[in-house]
Amino acid sequence: MTDLAPQLARFLERAERLLDRIDAALPAPPAAPDWRAAVAFRWRRAGDGRGRLQPVARPHPIRLRDLKDIDDQKARVDANTRRFVAGLPANNVLLTGTRGCGKSSLIKALLNEYAKKGLRLIEVDKAELVDLPDIVELVQDRPERFMIFCDDLSFEAGDATYKALKVVLDGSVAAPPENVLIYATSNRRHLMPEYFSENLEAHSVDGEIHPGEAVEEKVSLSERFGLWVSFYPFSQEEYLDIVAHWLRHFGIDDAATIARAERDALNWALARGSRSGRVAWQFAKDWAGAQAGKPAKKKK
Repeated sequence: MTDLAPQLARFLERAERLLDRIDAALPAPPAAPDWRAAVAFRWRRAGDGRGRLQPVARPHPIRLRDLKDIDDQKARVDANTRRFVAGLPANNVLLTGTRGCGKSSLIKALLNEYAKKGLRLIEVDKAELVDLPDIVELVQDRPERFMIFCDDLSFEAGDATYKALKVVLDGSVAAPPENVLIYATSNRRHLMPEYFSENLEAHSVDGEIHPGEAVEEKVSLSERFGLWVSFYPFSQEEYLDIVAHWLRHFGIDDAATIARAERDALNWALARGSRSGRVAWQFAKDWAGAQAGKPAKKKK
C-alpha cells in the first residue's frame, strides 16, 4: 500500500493555513469599553463592520420629577427598575402608545435615578439588533445592571431582525443573564404591522377559531416582554400643566405670565395636531426664549 502519511500531513498543513486566513478575515470579538468612562453607551458599527460600545459623554439630564401626568406608568416602570437594580426578579419592559408622551424620557430618567446604584444603559438601533447576542456576551459577567434600550421599535413585513430580539428575550437554550433587561418603546403594541387580510387566515372548525400563524408570530414577540405599559394622549388640562412645568424650568416663575402663555400653548399644539409632552416642551422652550429676547419695559 502507498504510504498516505506524507499526503495527509500536507493536507492538514494546507487546511490549517486556510483556516488561519479565514480566521483573520472574520470580525474580531467586540472589545470592552472603559466602563468607568460613562453610564450610557451606544452600540455602533465601524467601517470594518465590527460593532463596539461607544460611551455617551453627556446623557440626557431629564429626571423623574420632570415627567408630569404619567404617574401610574412612571410608578410601574420605576418599581420594576428598582427591583432590577437591587438584584431582585424583574421583567423586560415594553412601553407603547402615542408619540411624544414620555416613553423614551422615562427610560432616560430612570438611568439618571439609578446610575449611582450601578444601572447602565446601552442604546441599540433596530438595524443592529442582530448584534444583541454579542452585546449580551460582552456585559453578562459585569457587576453593573444593564438596560438595553431599543427606541421606537417596530418591524415591517419580511423584516427578520426581530428574531434576534426574540432570542435574547426568551427564545434561546441559554438562560438570559440576570444583569440584562430589554427596555423598548414603540407606537405599535405588537411591534409589527397588522393587515385586514390576516383575518382571512383564521378558519372555523366545529366552532373553534384558529388564528393564522402570522398573527401568532407577531403576538409571540410582544408577549416576551413581561411588563407592558401603555401611554395615552394628554387632556388639555394635563397638557397645560406640563407646559407650566417647563416654563418654570426655563426660568418663568410668575403665575400670571404662565397663565398668559396658555392660549399660545394651545394654538401651538393645534398646529402640530398633538397635545404631548414633547410638544409642551418645544412650546415652552420657544416661548421662554422669545420672552427673554424682548427688551425690558421702561418704568414710567
